[in-house]
Amino acid sequence: MVAGSFYLPKDNPKKPQGEDAHFICLEKQTLGVADGVGGWAKKGIDGGEYARQLMENSLIAVQNQPRGAVDLKKVLREGYLQTKAQGSSTACIITLNEQKRRLHAINVGDSGFILFRNNRFLYRSPAMQHRFNRPYQLGNSSTSDRPESAVVSTIWVMPGDIIIVGTDGLFDNMWPEEIEKVLDQRSSTKASMEPEELAWNIAELAMHNSLNRHSVSPFSNAARMAGKEHIGGKVDDITVVVAHIV
Repeated sequence: MVAGSFYLPKDNPKKPQGEDAHFICLEKQTLGVADGVGGWAKKGIDGGEYARQLMENSLIAVQNQPRGAVDLKKVLREGYLQTKAQGSSTACIITLNEQKRRLHAINVGDSGFILFRNNRFLYRSPAMQHRFNRPYQLGNSSTSDRPESAVVSTIWVMPGDIIIVGTDGLFDNMWPEEIEKVLDQRSSTKASMEPEELAWNIAELAMHNSLNRHSVSPFSNAARMAGKEHIGGKVDDITVVVAHIV
């Protein structure tokens, strides 16, 4: 598995780093994303600091695991226990068992991943929400969720598959069919499938959609289903990590 990433924090001078965080560890064929919860800003807390610490500590835990047999439950729990910052965040970590061609994932909240095969949408990890726009989230407060609430999944993968891992800034603003079009365009021009470049293309389109006040976005669709009113995209930090199974 080869991978690359692109991150677009939303325009906020008070938080130039945004509230997303991620890591890529190709040595252990493992990567992860986290989205710090913005609601903590009302209490003067930067949720992004929690997300950054969680990913840093999860990466340390990954590096102590054997390649091809990374225990994601242990990684997430160790990352969580070592994270002392205030705030909370979602998390999604995936790892590849190359010999068995199995992709393992662990997820808390509405960050997640999508699998494409032959440029077509095949699978999306389920989002975990207590209610609309309130995802499950890891944190040290009494109201936050714990690693035990995480959903673990395993799927088969094949050479040529493309896995896109992201925070809700991606999934709230792009339908899988829109990503299919990006993949088709690259195939038709025979452009190289460098993961970082593809991540950049997808992130830019997600940002463009987030600023569209009239589109029917995944977020506006979810709002309608929850009895809320929202038209257009949702401005947010956008993290896209693209992994290509080779």
